[in-house]
Amino acid sequence: MTIDHAVFDGRMPTGSRDLSVERHGIGPVPEDNRYGRPARLFTVWFAPNLTMTGVFSGTIGIALGLGFWPAFTAMALGTVLGALPAAYLGTWGSLTGAGQLPLSRLAFGRAVALPGVLQWLSSIAWDALIGLFGGDALARLLGWPFWAGVLGVLVLQGVVGIFGYEVIHRLQSVMTFVLGAAFAALGVALLRGVPLPVSGTVHGPDQVGAFLLTSTVALSLSLSWAPYASDFSRYLPTGSSRPRMFWYTLLGLTAAYVGVETLGLWAGRLLTDQTAAGVQRLLGGGAAGAFGLLAVVVSSVCSNAMNDYSGSLALQTAGVRLPRPLAAAVAAVLGFALVLWMHAADTTARFQNVLLFVGYWIPGFVGVVLVDWLARARSRGGRPLDLRAELDRPRPWWPAVLAFAAAFAAAVPFMNTTLYVGPVATALHGGDLAYYAAFVASVAVYAPLRLRRSGAPAAA
Repeated sequence: MTIDHAVFDGRMPTGSRDLSVERHGIGPVPEDNRYGRPARLFTVWFAPNLTMTGVFSGTIGIALGLGFWPAFTAMALGTVLGALPAAYLGTWGSLTGAGQLPLSRLAFGRAVALPGVLQWLSSIAWDALIGLFGGDALARLLGWPFWAGVLGVLVLQGVVGIFGYEVIHRLQSVMTFVLGAAFAALGVALLRGVPLPVSGTVHGPDQVGAFLLTSTVALSLSLSWAPYASDFSRYLPTGSSRPRMFWYTLLGLTAAYVGVETLGLWAGRLLTDQTAAGVQRLLGGGAAGAFGLLAVVVSSVCSNAMNDYSGSLALQTAGVRLPRPLAAAVAAVLGFALVLWMHAADTTARFQNVLLFVGYWIPGFVGVVLVDWLARARSRGGRPLDLRAELDRPRPWWPAVLAFAAAFAAAVPFMNTTLYVGPVATALHGGDLAYYAAFVASVAVYAPLRLRRSGAPAAA
């Protein structure tokens, strides 16, 4: 792989106290610039997922008519299933010193621009999904119009994304305690004032469909981090314990999502479209209400800074030769219009549509890169990984693209959004199994092609 050192390399943090701007892009991080311990992966995945997006996603189970315990079970199951690939892919960072999208060139070859562009667009969509609530909270807190609150949040997150890897890690380590306390206070308010919605309104096949859709929405949240995973472990030393990296990541993701989604389930009838207003009502006026709104703002900044950071690496992977800090700023700017669009009409419907659509491509991506990674490991026969040598022999591009397209095509009949409901989803009373269908299809198509061509000459 040819690296434009003027754009894709650059200044790297030298340790956990180096908070200057990281200019380093998609170039692999050399071993002498590695530092840190696997434990920091817990906070970098825990704090950014304590967001009102997770809370609002939790309300979907109640909106679909499920009772608390069926909805909780569906949500927890989906969260764990989606977090498993993200936790595993994150262990590649210490082995390679590379981000997740740059590593996908191993499987996609010249077609790496396809997942690169999709991931960049997804990062902008996530800016909107999360910035929607952060902007609303900031506007309520300061008495600003909604658009000004959104702009304020996007500016703050853009600044953090520009500073990059180490500032993001340090921010999340602090916010783990701050946001943990804030959401715990919200939980206490729920326990005191809002009854547990034990009973549901759907039964039989309709309940099964609602269960499947709730589980898929939860899965889409945790799985959405898979294309980011090694971006936040690429500075860890090569000898870092991969089992510890895996478990810290898995625990951070699942603990955060299950926690906030449970709050959404509990207060599902209160939080509806006006989530920030619901938080303010739960905590009351004065300092408690202001603290709750401030927590929503800060959580949005923490999460979206990671979106902008990974979006900048994805844009470079797609071949756009922008310096990483500038690319991070571009993602924040483009998220602004999408937030305003989502806020302009039925927020629940638009939120669910964007949330599902930004993730439908990810299972196919995960299937392709996993098969390629495991095939390469088998061909090395236990020899240590040499990333430069691996990058010098990328696979032909067309098998990965074919499997990627087949995955999306296989997902279509299983989709359930307000824009389109596939025939299988209809037969399942609204149950959405598109993510599972896409993953299975990508592996089924790519694995035979990858194994058949394992001895063929590679094409860049």
